[in-house]
Amino acid sequence: MAIEIEYDDKIAVLYLGGDENRFSPTYLDDIDAAIDEVVAENARALVTTAGGKFYSTGLDLEWLGAHADQGRWYIGRVHQLLARVLTLPMPTAAAVVGHAFGAGAMLALAHDYRVMRADRGYFCLPEVDIRIPFNPGMAALIQAKLTPQAAVASMTTGRRFGGDDAQRFGIVDAVAGEGAVTPAAVDLLRPLDGKDPGTLGAIKQAMFGPAVDALTVST
Repeated sequence: MAIEIEYDDKIAVLYLGGDENRFSPTYLDDIDAAIDEVVAENARALVTTAGGKFYSTGLDLEWLGAHADQGRWYIGRVHQLLARVLTLPMPTAAAVVGHAFGAGAMLALAHDYRVMRADRGYFCLPEVDIRIPFNPGMAALIQAKLTPQAAVASMTTGRRFGGDDAQRFGIVDAVAGEGAVTPAAVDLLRPLDGKDPGTLGAIKQAMFGPAVDALTVST
């Protein structure tokens, strides 16, 4: 299942794919192109979701291992996507239908809202267990979106949060059953129809300016 876009009225539903949805350079280009289309179509809101047991497992470590000389560029490319979603001038929600790990979990955090499946899948930042410290940009994103308690619980432990656990920590806004996660994310955004994109974009830039700056300058 490749990246696809459907529309529910003026709410764009972007399907990230049906496998682990790792962030290869080509995949990142495809996501950016899909967001370009959503913006060009004057969508009023964006939901990202997936079709398999994964939302996204984030960095394509296999590609990175084979292209170590491009590591700085690659991480910068991931940062660009995170910063773009963080400040997108429309309401956004991640429908976390399955596992969201590492940078895939960070992509979910970059959205305004998150809905997670209650009975399957984990939200996890495993960096402490795989010995990859958070760079300043990613740390800034996470800390901009989570309470200090949730940030410590997720960043320093490698803990796997199920849906109910993630909701208790405020990592996600709602949980839903199988088949209901994406519709719940769409319904969450329906009341926000009609927000002025320029104003909303400016507000997000002001809210998350430090995180955007860190994502822009750090690797």
